[in-house]
Amino acid sequence: RGAGVQACLAALDAPGEETRLVGGCVRDALLGTIVADIDLATTLRPEAVMACARAAGLKAAATGIEHGTITLIVGGEPHEVTTLREDVETDGRHAVVRFGRDFVRDAERRDFTINALSLDAEGRLHDTTGGVADLAAGRVRFIGDAATRLREDALRLLRFFRFHARYGSGAPDAEGLAASVAARDSLDRLSRERVRAEFLKLLLAPRAVDAVAILSETGLLPRILGGVGELGRLARCTAAEPRLDATARFAALAVRTIEDADRLQASLRLSRAEHARLTGYAAALAALHDRPVIEADAVPALVAIHDASPLRELLIALDGEPRPRVTPAARTKL
Repeated sequence: RGAGVQACLAALDAPGEETRLVGGCVRDALLGTIVADIDLATTLRPEAVMACARAAGLKAAATGIEHGTITLIVGGEPHEVTTLREDVETDGRHAVVRFGRDFVRDAERRDFTINALSLDAEGRLHDTTGGVADLAAGRVRFIGDAATRLREDALRLLRFFRFHARYGSGAPDAEGLAASVAARDSLDRLSRERVRAEFLKLLLAPRAVDAVAILSETGLLPRILGGVGELGRLARCTAAEPRLDATARFAALAVRTIEDADRLQASLRLSRAEHARLTGYAAALAALHDRPVIEADAVPALVAIHDASPLRELLIALDGEPRPRVTPAARTKL
């Protein structure tokens, strides 16, 4: 734990109260990976968190006070502190919650066992759902009944595949997969912006190709893309360029024509920049398909029109397809 976390825990150390590190930061620390965000859960009410932080000389911002979340700024780094909660009512998109004092009940309202771990101020790990064993086994498992968790929040369907692509190994959890397929209609109730954001995150995960293949096999991918997707192109791109960004991966998977780019902008509320990249990809794709063979002497003109980086990504995506055939000399020139 860093100095910022220690400062937060010390500031919130009030008589009869408890604060713990929770969720992803505990999970990632156990895996030995970089911890991006620090989240804490506390028995203190939001107004008490604000008071304790200010008394300790820490900056506190009411970033989500209606949901019980206060952000403490320590050394320029944000640390979210959320009062323990219990679900009162859920509709698949939003939840009505009340504040609580029970860490077990707070853990049980989360999505997956690997996200329900907590670490107290003394360094003791708390695992009430079997998350440690699931993390070691590479198993992403819903807490309790998978169908119930999905009814509470339909976005968990996409999160199940994203977390499997990031933390899973082997086949997905059978109960979670079956429940996700059964809940496929719930995707239509989600805002397109949330679907877009979650799917782009999925595409950046280490096993994104495997997860997208399962989405395709189960008939869920067309619900997201409105089409079947070019899995081979995605696989080739990610294998050749592991640092390829999410928009480039999305283009390789989902775009064949400019009409695809326009349709996806409307259906997933893509940004103007994302749409521009997809249309540029489609235009370059059309230009390349007009050529049965790409020789080295054609590369300068193609680069001038389409830029070297997108052109290289395209040629990687198309490598092995019958048209166009890219000569070794052309690849070297790129």
